[in-house]
Amino acid sequence: MLKVAIVLFMIALVASLGSGFYYLMTDQGDKNQRRTFHSLGVRLALAVCLAGLIIFGVATGQLGHRNPWDAGPRPASQTAQD
Repeated sequence: MLKVAIVLFMIALVASLGSGFYYLMTDQGDKNQRRTFHSLGVRLALAVCLAGLIIFGVATGQLGHRNPWDAGPRPASQTAQD
């Protein structure tokens, strides 16, 4: 469930980036239009929420690394021999 939420936040970030670019191109030079600024605020809020979700996932153990080259922590006796 957490990974699905992270993917949805990433898609929402890309959509917000696209809308910000669209507003930037259509509202060129118009001082009364603040849609680009609001799009930036939405994107910033989404990024903070995404970072919070990732930190939460790592802290609770729901997210982790499964790299084939990282065997995990070694016992103390084995690290002293290296």
